[in-house]
Amino acid sequence: MTIELLRAIGDQVAAAFPQDVTDTTIGHGELMVTVKRGAVVRLLAYLRDDPTCLFQMLLDVCGVDHPERAERFDVVYNLLSLKHNLRVRVKATTDEENPVPSVTALFSTAGWFERETWDLYGIYFSDHPDLRRILTDYGFEGHPLRKDFPLTGYVELRYDEAQKRVVYEPVKLKQEFRSFDFLSPWEGMNSVLPGDEKAKREDGK
Repeated sequence: MTIELLRAIGDQVAAAFPQDVTDTTIGHGELMVTVKRGAVVRLLAYLRDDPTCLFQMLLDVCGVDHPERAERFDVVYNLLSLKHNLRVRVKATTDEENPVPSVTALFSTAGWFERETWDLYGIYFSDHPDLRRILTDYGFEGHPLRKDFPLTGYVELRYDEAQKRVVYEPVKLKQEFRSFDFLSPWEGMNSVLPGDEKAKREDGK
């Protein structure tokens, strides 16, 4: 029954936005709707307000990176209808240059979700009231959930005893990344591992 209801909602949405909805599918017990980014606000408003939908709770906004594509990013909206106990996932694509309209006017929870997506992927949301980083530090370079972001990052931070403060420095690795000993990855492997200095050899030395 649930699948039939979701399929009916998908057909209804596709009929209401024939120029903007490019695909509707059912997967994992949820309706998935792909829409052009310019129609995101209108589609989410329809899903929220239409009596047969009533997806009034925005659970999450997140990004997906596909660097091999021209429009490398998916922006994914997960919505819940408490009235009908149904979920829908709305997806739009974009790139590094073109912004996605903010939905903060529809769902106040989108404020922090969109900030997180901007911080970690660099996806810009137009008309967002306060689009700035939320998880990374001030002055952080890059967007750490992009597939081309280096696993070690660009800078490291440490407490400098002489300056009595935290300082940022470029990452310097003494080992190849694939051969870390996981004990001292930033300083390089010691000839004597921690704890071995207390051990005695069989010859007593």
